Amino acid sequence: MIGLGRMGANMTQRLLLAGHKIVVYDQNSDAVTASRAGGAVAATSVAELVDKLSAPRAVWIMLPAGTVTDTVIDELAGLLAPGDAVIDGGNANYKDTLRRGEQLSHRGIHLLDAGTSGGVWGLAEGYSLMVGGDLDTFRRLEPIFQALAPAEDKGYSHVGPTGAGHFTKMVHNGVEYALMQAYAEGFELLQAKQGDFDLDLTAIAKTWQHGSVVRSWLLDLAVRALEDDPALESLSAYVDDSGEGRWTVNESVELGIPTPAITAALYQRFRSRQEEPFGARLLAALRNQFGGHAVRTSNRETE
Repeated sequence: MIGLGRMGANMTQRLLLAGHKIVVYDQNSDAVTASRAGGAVAATSVAELVDKLSAPRAVWIMLPAGTVTDTVIDELAGLLAPGDAVIDGGNANYKDTLRRGEQLSHRGIHLLDAGTSGGVWGLAEGYSLMVGGDLDTFRRLEPIFQALAPAEDKGYSHVGPTGAGHFTKMVHNGVEYALMQAYAEGFELLQAKQGDFDLDLTAIAKTWQHGSVVRSWLLDLAVRALEDDPALESLSAYVDDSGEGRWTVNESVELGIPTPAITAALYQRFRSRQEEPFGARLLAALRNQFGGHAVRTSNRETE
C-alpha cells in the first residue's frame, strides 16, 4: 500500500488482522513505522515495495486526486509486470481513472478503481467499497475487499468496468452532501425554537435514531457531536469540500440531469467560507436603493 495517511493506515491494520501480508510505503516515515509495528513489511521506496511483492502483484494506492496520483501510477507502470494490478482507493475523478486505466492496459497491467467510504470509522466498522475494473482481476483480489468490508458478503461490489468505481463513489459523496445539509437545516430550525419550547436537540436526535424514517449513521454521528458539545460552540461555521461534490454537480450539468439538492448543498459550503460576502452586501444595497429599507453599516468603514 502506498500513501498511508490515517485512512490508509486503518485499512492496512484491518487487512493485517485478516491475515494478509502487507508491504507499505509512504513519504511520511512515521506512518510506515506505525504500520510496521502492526505487522506490515516496510519499504523505503515505491521500487522496493514492488520488489517485495510476489507476482502477480497488487498495489493499493491511497493518494490525493490529481498530479500526485499520476506521478505514482507513472512510476508503477515502469515497475510492474503484465498481470499485475493497481488498486486506486483514493477519491480520483473517474475521467482521470479512465485515462490511467488505458495507460496501464497498454502494459498489461490492470487498474481497479475502488471507491472507498468509511473514513476514520472503517477500521472498526468496515469500509463500503465500490470497485470498477476487469471482472477476473476483481475476483482474484476479492479476498482483499472482503477483509475490508463490514462482512464477507456485504458492503462491497463490482460495479462495472474501469472508471465505474470512482464514478459511483463520486455520486455517493454528492448524496452525502445533500443528506448532511438536510440534517444541518433541520437542526438549525430546532435550535432557533429552543427558547420557546426548551428543546433538547441531543434528546431529539436520539429519538430519531429509533423507528424514524430519517434514522441513519449520519444521525448517529450527529448525536455524538451534540453529546460532546450541545451548542457546538467549539466549532466555526466553515465547511470545506474535498472536490467530489463539485465533480458530481459538473457531471449533472454535462448530462442534463437536475440535482438541485446536491447543488444547493455544495453552494452552501462555499457560502460558509465567506465573511460578509459581496453578493449579500449588494442585496442589502439594492433594497436600500429601491425601497429605502434600513441597512446595517459595516465595521470595514472604521477599520
